[in-house]
Parts: sequence; structure tokens; C-alpha cells
Amino acid sequence: MLLDNHKRIINYMRLAVTDRCNLRCFYCMPEEGNEWLSRKDLLSYEEIMRISSLLVGMGIEKIRITGGEPFVRKDIMSLLADLSRLEGLHQLTITTNGVLTAPIVPELKKLGVNTVNLSLDTLDRERFLNITHRDELPKVLQTLEELLKYDFDIKVNAVVMEGKNIEDIIPLVMLTRNLPVSVRFIEEMPFNGTGIHYTRLKWDHVRILDVIKEAFPTLTKIADPDFSTSYNYQIPGHKGTFGIIAAYTRSFCGTCNRIRITPEGILKTCLYDGGVMNIKQLINEDRTDDAIRQSLISAINHRARDGWEVEKQRGKGAVRESMATIGG
Repeated sequence: MLLDNHKRIINYMRLAVTDRCNLRCFYCMPEEGNEWLSRKDLLSYEEIMRISSLLVGMGIEKIRITGGEPFVRKDIMSLLADLSRLEGLHQLTITTNGVLTAPIVPELKKLGVNTVNLSLDTLDRERFLNITHRDELPKVLQTLEELLKYDFDIKVNAVVMEGKNIEDIIPLVMLTRNLPVSVRFIEEMPFNGTGIHYTRLKWDHVRILDVIKEAFPTLTKIADPDFSTSYNYQIPGHKGTFGIIAAYTRSFCGTCNRIRITPEGILKTCLYDGGVMNIKQLINEDRTDDAIRQSLISAINHRARDGWEVEKQRGKGAVRESMATIGG
């Protein structure tokens, strides 16, 4: 069992396999001027497998593959196949924008991937184009249909943004009426790659819930799973559920069980830190597995208590990363 210095279990790794994406969501990255990692700076297939094998051996039981968009990486299916065979790994999941995913859904099922997080901020084609700068909503909805057809555990993730998709909150909740999906509304975070942030969040988890309560006054609170980042609810008679993730408010930090690996091999013990250790560099220095393990343990044993403490340590205005470079 892997524990941090606050006695919290660390058993979940978010692994970003690329910083590239086929969408340009404004809240995730600048529309233009992105400086993509070169191939030599990106984690190689072998490095990903070595890091994953080491961490699974140390107690990581769940790996979520993120990006960027994971399916723009050409070797992704082979990588998923090898990861799925790691002894001790109980769950392999993926976060995708769904643009390239529909044709490979059957293969994902065969690999044992049973849970997919689908990023979908709006059900309106014009608003989708406005948010992502790409006219790809039909492909994303096709992916949703395929995932339902193959009985995946589906989480639909929507970032709630003033002036962009507020009209979509209720239509997205309505997906749960006839579909066995979990729709999660996420507070907008400051990882847009520009360094320009709001001083106050207009749509926090409280306001989002108030809007949904007004439309569905009989909604009920349901139990939150262990280590859940979302507050979860269900509307009587609906097949699915919905949740709200207080990602900016950071009210779930106290039970955080996850670490992140960026596309260039940087370990992040908190979403809001700037990276605490370069694992790729250690591998390139020919460090032994035991030496890398000890470095990982040391980093995890110097973990901040929560995201607010981390941001304070970084200093005012220090968050300039794009979400694509840190893996969500």
C-alpha cells in the first residue's frame, strides 16, 4: 500500500500520453500558438510501461489514460493492450473527447476497458463549435452511442462556463432520464495556458446545483464512492445519475488518492503543483528501479495537504499551464 505523508492511500494514477489534441477548447489551451512537445521529450512507449509497472507494483490499482487527446497518439492501442496485462492493475480507464473513438469502441471492450469519461460540454452544435473551435459534435455523439451499445460505464464530463454553455446544464441532466450514464458538471479551472484567470468563480458547485434543483426539486443525494471527486445525485425515475465536481473550490482534496504523470514524465502529486519530480530524466540517467521507487516514495511523502496550500506555495499568478500539458 502506498501512503502519503498525510496517511492517505495513493492507488490511482492519471497518465497523460500526449499533450496534443484535435480540439481547441478555450478553457484547456490557447486556440493558437501551442508549443507541442517534440517526440524526444514525450514519454516513449517503453518509458510509460516502466513507470506504470513500477507504480502498479507499489500499490497503484487504477490507471486513467488522458492527454491531450489519447487517441491522437499512434501507438495508443498497443500501449493499452500492454497496460491491461499489468499484474496488480485492477482498472484501466480512459478520458477522451470522443472525436476519434467510435470506431475503436469494440476493441477497447475486448482489452478490458470498461469505463470511459467522455468530455462533452454542450449538446448544441453551434455552441460546441464555439467552445472547441471544431465542428465535431456528431462524431462525439456517435461515440456516446457506441459506448452505450457496448455497455460501458460512461461518465459525461461538462465544464460549466459563464456565457458558453449554461443553457446546456438542464439538457445534459436530461441525458440521465433514459440513459444509464453519469453526467458530471465540473467547475472551470485556471489551466487554459494563457495565465489569464478570473478573480472569482461565477459558477461554483453550489450555484450549479441550485439551477438543477430549480428544474428538478425532487432530486436526491446519493452515496459518493470512496475517494469521489464529485457530489452525486439522482432524479427519481431517471436511469442515470449526475454529479458536480468542485475542481476549483477543491473541497475534495482531503481524500485525494491520485497522482499525475504528465506527457513529458513529470510527477504531479497535486493538480495545482508545478511538478515535483522528473521520472523521465531518472530513466534517462539509467537509474535502477529501486532508485526510482525511492524517489517516488520521497516525493509522495512530501505531498501538500490540499490544492490551496500548493497554490499558495507557488505564488500569486503562477498557474500558467494548459490542461493539455498536465493531463487533467
